[in-house]
Amino acid sequence: DLKKWHEYTEKFGFGQKLGVDLPSEAKGVLPSVEYYDKRIGKNQWRFGQIYSLSIGEGELLITPLKLANLAATIANRGWFKIPHLVKGVGKNNNPLPEYNEKHETGVARYYFEPVINGMEMAVVRGTVTRGASIPGIQMCGKTGTSQNKKGKDHSIFIAFAPKDNPKIAIAVFVEN
Repeated sequence: DLKKWHEYTEKFGFGQKLGVDLPSEAKGVLPSVEYYDKRIGKNQWRFGQIYSLSIGEGELLITPLKLANLAATIANRGWFKIPHLVKGVGKNNNPLPEYNEKHETGVARYYFEPVINGMEMAVVRGTVTRGASIPGIQMCGKTGTSQNKKGKDHSIFIAFAPKDNPKIAIAVFVEN
């Protein structure tokens, strides 16, 4: 049901500001029951109007930073820390306690393993070209498309590496 999907998706940081160090951070759009009741009419919308949300389409709007955070959340098997734009913090570049707060998604760790294995296969022999592979680094990634009403669609790539004990997560958009 849409209400439950919304609750889970919100725990990944979608539809809200994460609290990053950018004054112009956008929260994006995470449609809810109330959103569709207002847009289409109370109890007038149906599954056929919202099913595309489950694959990241429809009225769902997500920033590149949130997609990088999604890659980090998957890499961490269900939790993330709020991204910050800094070289180092605290004494000897150790993070301050407020930068170490873990935000849990509530999704059990073992549900992430098949997703991670699929993302690894996407890089090894899937939709990600061999040019993205880095010898000696087990990268996990996912390609996608962002629809563009004003021209050719945009390409999206999210990734993290290495597969085990990850150190980096990224989101890349290539326009048109």
